[in-house]
Amino acid sequence: MNHVQLPLWLQKLVAALGGSGLFLVTFFDSSLLSFPLVADALVIEVSMHQPARMPYYCAMAALGSLAGCIWLYLLAKKGGEAFFHRRAGPIALQAKSWVQRNAFLSVFLPAILPPPVPFKPFILAEGVFQVPLRTFVVALLLGRGLRYFFEGILAVLYGEAVLLYLMAHKGRFALAAVALAVLAYFLSRLFNRRPSEAH
Repeated sequence: MNHVQLPLWLQKLVAALGGSGLFLVTFFDSSLLSFPLVADALVIEVSMHQPARMPYYCAMAALGSLAGCIWLYLLAKKGGEAFFHRRAGPIALQAKSWVQRNAFLSVFLPAILPPPVPFKPFILAEGVFQVPLRTFVVALLLGRGLRYFFEGILAVLYGEAVLLYLMAHKGRFALAAVALAVLAYFLSRLFNRRPSEAH
């Protein structure tokens, strides 16, 4: 855990509350604050030390992230497009375009991939551009659930080496994210063209 800078209050919170602490950390990470890789490090740490409780920890982390993202989604939905452009920063236009064409994938891919893949701009865009809440929730739960459960399983099997690998290969994860996004884009365009070609 020395390879990820964890605030002392976060360490004490999770140590005292366990799964509930993970829920709070991922809630704040997905809404008000940003702790890059901290939630992943915590999931790996607690799963490594208490393997039998790994599914519980991963589920609480995923649900906390979902709750935080729903709060951000509703805030963006109420705040409108001007709010989105202020909060989303330089990738606002790309996020808007991607969300309008790929509502499900625009949450699923950023949710399953770790930093430095952008995440919150897409959550904001989903709210602003009125993506159905059901689509949003399903995509986010699948993405975050798969990510945390995969990390939890690897932590049980391989211990702290999982976190070291994640830290050492952040660039490769970013390249994988770009490759997946490009592939998903072309597949979605191919799928969307078929009905028009049938006429």
